[in-house]
Amino acid sequence: MFLQCPKVPEGEAVVALASYLLSYLGNYTDDAQSWRMVDITRLTTKYQHDRADQRICTSLLKTKTCSLERALRRTHRFQKWLQAKRLTPDLVQGLSSPMLRCPSQRLLDRIVRRYAEVPDAGSIYMDHLTDQDKLRLLYTLSVNSHPILLQIFPDVEGWPFPRYLGSCGRLVVSASTRPLRDFFRAAPEVAADLALQLLAVLRSMGTNDLNYFFYFTRVDTGTFGVFSNGHLFIRDASMLGIIDKEEGSQLIDGQQEYKDIFSCLTVDCQSAFVSCNSIREEQSLVMVCQELLPKLLKGKFLPHVQEKIDSFLQHCAEGLADDQDVNEAMAKLAQLLKPLQSCDSRFAYRYPDCKYSDKY
Repeated sequence: MFLQCPKVPEGEAVVALASYLLSYLGNYTDDAQSWRMVDITRLTTKYQHDRADQRICTSLLKTKTCSLERALRRTHRFQKWLQAKRLTPDLVQGLSSPMLRCPSQRLLDRIVRRYAEVPDAGSIYMDHLTDQDKLRLLYTLSVNSHPILLQIFPDVEGWPFPRYLGSCGRLVVSASTRPLRDFFRAAPEVAADLALQLLAVLRSMGTNDLNYFFYFTRVDTGTFGVFSNGHLFIRDASMLGIIDKEEGSQLIDGQQEYKDIFSCLTVDCQSAFVSCNSIREEQSLVMVCQELLPKLLKGKFLPHVQEKIDSFLQHCAEGLADDQDVNEAMAKLAQLLKPLQSCDSRFAYRYPDCKYSDKY
């Protein structure tokens, strides 16, 4: 581990780590009296970290072991970072993170301005970042952009992510959620509620006040999570891409072909990038219809209702060419599920408000 490991900001996390796990449950406090559960997550698996470390040493210094920080400081990319006053698209070109495949200057300014691991954040210029801060930010963006997304789009502003609490080396600490897969056998009213929340999250990621379009490059049963109050959030944002609808991408697709050691820390260096122009607006919705909603809603309802649900999901999952058909299918699914929601204390995120609302 070459990055400094500062104390988790304004708090302390206590947990026993096992090398074969990607994430862990821990206890967190910021007042030494009250404790709450948190997720402590590796940026990537220990195997991938070890493999990346070896790749850095062999490719840059031709040795089996080395000082990773010293090796990465010598790279052409980092030398450009050291000289730069502002984080610009050419400094992140070729990085494998979906968040940076179609970067805009507005998005990169937001990263620098809201990077929580340094004091005096708030400026779009990198003057307040030390050399080690810059290397840490570059390394994190290269390996897993999840902690950066949690910082620049915080839950307190209404974004559907768990709260970022801090990081330590290659670990990130955030508010704890249960993965969606834990609810595949939930009661029908719980499944209906989570499905409606999932559809609402996807709508918000496509249409929001900041004019950013968020899309998934992949989803699995751990991508979304549920808090103890029943509220659904994006648990793993590592596969989340961003297109700036206001500024557009500042890199043409050909420029994305540039690759170096930072491009290959967690992926095959030969992997091809997806063209920014090929991203469909309903891409995430189709993925969720294929991978998650059938598992969440399967066999939960009366036969005549279940038949309609299955039909809508199949239509959405097969909607590879017509985005309008996908949207229509999901609108009909939402109309069908809405009356199946219940209003009781199991759904604390909207109870007792739902008792006095005609929405439920």
